[in-house]
Amino acid sequence: MRNLACTLPCVIGLWLSVATAPSFAQAVKGPPAKPISGPPAKPAVDEKSAGVPLPAGYRIGADDALTVRFWKDADLSGDVVVRPDGKITLALLNDVQAAGYTPQELAVALEKAATKFITDPSATVIVREIRSRKVYVIGSGIARGGVIQLNDELNVLQVLAMAGGLQEYADKSNIVIIRKEEGREKRFKFNYNEVVKGKNIKQNILLQPGDTIVVN
Repeated sequence: MRNLACTLPCVIGLWLSVATAPSFAQAVKGPPAKPISGPPAKPAVDEKSAGVPLPAGYRIGADDALTVRFWKDADLSGDVVVRPDGKITLALLNDVQAAGYTPQELAVALEKAATKFITDPSATVIVREIRSRKVYVIGSGIARGGVIQLNDELNVLQVLAMAGGLQEYADKSNIVIIRKEEGREKRFKFNYNEVVKGKNIKQNILLQPGDTIVVN
């Protein structure tokens, strides 16, 4: 019994030393798992070249400056300006309609057109500069008539301020906003004196591209 009591701890100790050896642990655990490989991820757009902030409901228009990028295909990529006819021209793709599309919709259209030349194309459209969203301020009663870029949501009062404000002799109670909708002309009345006093502020509407403000 004394010899057995002495032998049992020795056997347990020997087994533990073998079990904790690197070769034994490797045999139990098996070889290290290999990383799962797959196609490389599409690179994110560089923040410095992510384009200008887009106003709500923005759609591409004539004169807008765009960057088109095809992943892994520099030949099809490039900087373009939307022509007056609403189209852009890229190498191989020739003329592609751009005006009226959102940047995402245009990217899909470009990918479809590029399938003739590359396999599984992936396009990104970046808006570098918005030049198509314009409103016009005219009339003898405005300080600086001309074109105002509508790159954000702006109301009548804000655009009048951007145009230098009203002349002293301006007819402030009879300002008119002219808008074309579905080929028809629509007119809105704007009383400057009422709006600045906080009265009938509903007439201080948000302007849309193509609107004309007339101040006499």
